[in-house]
Amino acid sequence: MLAMLLGFLLDLLLGDPRWLPHPVVGMGRTISAAEKRLRASFPDTAEGRRRAGAVLAFALPVSTLVLADVVLWLAGLAWLPLQTALETIMCYQALATRELWRQTVVVGRRLDEGDLSDARKAVSMVVGRDTASLDAAGVTRAAVETVAENASDGVIAPLFFMALGGGPLALAYKAVNTMDSMIGYKNERYLDFGRVAARLDDVCNWVPSRLAALLMVAVCPALGFDAAGAWRIWRRDRSLSTSPNSGQTEAACAGALGLRLLGDAYYFGKLVHKPAMGDDTRQIETEDIRRANRLMVAASVAMLVLGCALRAVICAGSGVI
Repeated sequence: MLAMLLGFLLDLLLGDPRWLPHPVVGMGRTISAAEKRLRASFPDTAEGRRRAGAVLAFALPVSTLVLADVVLWLAGLAWLPLQTALETIMCYQALATRELWRQTVVVGRRLDEGDLSDARKAVSMVVGRDTASLDAAGVTRAAVETVAENASDGVIAPLFFMALGGGPLALAYKAVNTMDSMIGYKNERYLDFGRVAARLDDVCNWVPSRLAALLMVAVCPALGFDAAGAWRIWRRDRSLSTSPNSGQTEAACAGALGLRLLGDAYYFGKLVHKPAMGDDTRQIETEDIRRANRLMVAASVAMLVLGCALRAVICAGSGVI
């Protein structure tokens, strides 16, 4: 519990400084290297590619969990404060609250300065869609949507798994999430190879994404947002997304802010049709980026409190306290 609390505070204070080595970078390099070896080791058929991807989908999170547990076990044998310090770092690096806030607020700042070109460049760093032709409203909407979606897999879900299994389980979740972001695409290259990784990510995020949406609804009154609207739009629109999980927080955020989000967008020059979520009750504005971030942080704090309570129950049940 202490490591989770300290890790959360470190993330809020420091974010993701470029000089600090990050485990996700190592995971990404491991995925790239393992993909080459696994593709060469299995037949180049649909079944062979699925098996190769399944090996990676199993091996990376399990090895991450085991390695992190062993490191903490050895540290505990040497000095318990060292174990707590290492787990604090694990928890800190599993979270992305400050970094998500920083990168999206920059988008709003550029728009407020009237620099649409720089705003497009800034938002292109955090979204997968084409941004070169977006107008100011489109850039703003893209930033709000990425905050809404990543509130779950970047913050709420890691906290959820921290509460269940500490820093090691949170890092194992990040391994699953990183695999999905790298190989979980429905294109010619990854349709077969990334299938198991994508399904595993869906399974791991099923509970946290819905919990994140409910927490967003719950914190609305404290922020002056529309809790009834968030609840109504979440129930109505959450299943419109092709993803079983991303629509949960996107719908809740749209309802809380009284916006219409998503809709058609271009990816790699190709128009992708997506259903819109929320009601078009007002024009989107740059302040909505900051509102979405406040909603994300408040829901994260609520998850931290809930996680600490869950951790206390687990510890009490195991006789630790």
